[in-house]
Amino acid sequence: MTRTLFIGLDGATFHILDDLTRDQPGQGIVMPFLKQFMAQGFRAPLRSTPHPLTPPAWTTLVTGRNPGGHGVYDFMRVDDRQHEVFFTLYDFRDIRCETLWSIASRQDRRVVSLNFPMMAPPPKLDGSLIPGFTPWKHLRRNMTPDTLYERLQAIPGFHPRELAWDFERENQIGEDMNSDYLAAWIGYHLPREELWFQVARKLLIEDAPDLMAVMFDGTDKIQHQAWVYLDPELRPANPDATWVRLRALCLDYFRRLDGYLAELIRLAGPDVQVFMASDHGFTASNRVVRINRYLADLGHLTYHDVADSDAARRRAASPFAYLDWSKTVAYCPTPSSNAIHIRVAREPGQPGIAPADYPVFRARLIEQLYRLQDPVTGEPVVRDILTRETAFPGPASAAAPDLTLILADCGFVSIRNLEPAVIVRPSPTGTHHPDGIVLAGGPGIQPGWRDEPLPIADVAATLLHSLDLPIPADLDGRVMSACFTAERLRDRPVRSGPATRPVKDGAVQEEAIPAEDRDKILAQLAMLGYLEE
Repeated sequence: MTRTLFIGLDGATFHILDDLTRDQPGQGIVMPFLKQFMAQGFRAPLRSTPHPLTPPAWTTLVTGRNPGGHGVYDFMRVDDRQHEVFFTLYDFRDIRCETLWSIASRQDRRVVSLNFPMMAPPPKLDGSLIPGFTPWKHLRRNMTPDTLYERLQAIPGFHPRELAWDFERENQIGEDMNSDYLAAWIGYHLPREELWFQVARKLLIEDAPDLMAVMFDGTDKIQHQAWVYLDPELRPANPDATWVRLRALCLDYFRRLDGYLAELIRLAGPDVQVFMASDHGFTASNRVVRINRYLADLGHLTYHDVADSDAARRRAASPFAYLDWSKTVAYCPTPSSNAIHIRVAREPGQPGIAPADYPVFRARLIEQLYRLQDPVTGEPVVRDILTRETAFPGPASAAAPDLTLILADCGFVSIRNLEPAVIVRPSPTGTHHPDGIVLAGGPGIQPGWRDEPLPIADVAATLLHSLDLPIPADLDGRVMSACFTAERLRDRPVRSGPATRPVKDGAVQEEAIPAEDRDKILAQLAMLGYLEE
């Protein structure tokens, strides 16, 4: 029997959801079920990881460990070999600690986990797991158990192309941010979310797992591309026909999502505790900050000369920093990372600064980064600079970036070799905000609204408590006691348990995503703004 239902809403923010749950002229209430759920249950902002990005944030949510503990910082892992730097996609094998799924499964709780990123190749568990962020051609061998795919084929119209990321199809939508592009982009996600819902519905009905967890990611993708049609603060006084059409398409997505939420919660039953959460929120970004261009102007970075060959031009156009590594001491590897890596020479004569010079160099670099200004207002464009040891303490701290930039408008940086270093965008674009959402409802949940953010690492501990399991001693997160009634906590007090079990490190496994699909994944990340085309 299902005890706990967890629904992830990638990038969900109260800034949009509150607008969609109000009765407005010509629009009505777009999400009436969510309106009722929020009114009757618990809600609070959910503070994301120090850098609010999908891989580290969802990994923190499902492990209860901060990035310094689980070791995932970006979509791409940087391997600096002094004379060359390599980039590799993170996957499940990079997570250095147990997940919520494994902790619950080994304590006799049956689990279903659907569409969460970084879950391929899948871990062994009692239940079912289908990872997110996987090419459709390889989805079958990256789900567990082996018999699950055949069960899914019983769903009318089932095809893995709709369930997973079909990179060829998405790349056909187009590259220009025009109305037809946006309409196709929004429309593409409707059948995807519908099929994830159908899979969740089937497994919830047939398996009744103790923990049922599904993540809907269309919220994030649509907000990235269509933020100006959703943000109430950007609503034009006299919208034209194109704006009205595109907003209507966005609202259609959210109306359907509201129906999925209602049906899953109805099927789970009245005795189930329900939790919803997002990995981060969303807001508007108004600037482009070409951080590597600025580092080059400071003399810390040298771009690679582009040779007159197709191969060289393709490398220069790749979504990674294309640099002369022999002359580069500080750089940002990817736009999604907002990171600055400082290169330290491991031996005399190798590229990078001398180890003894690191503290002084880093302090001077921080001062220089804070001096970067908006060309129009003169305001600083960097609000905060996080250092590795303060933002990411833990056993995986050494793998963290030396510095992580928090821009004034929460935007992602650009690594393009273009001038000037800072420009104002012609129109705002959607970007991640550190405050997402957490909602709870059902028996034993204390209704009420909390204004102070709760840490995202608390979600895993809270779900374990809902399953009547002890909280491992080494989790960074704690149970969100404020969301439970006093009676519930009295009858079922929070219990501490032994530390999580160690995970295997360095085991040779079958590749989760073959090399030929790597470029397709990178193209998809570029479409979402995490990498640059």
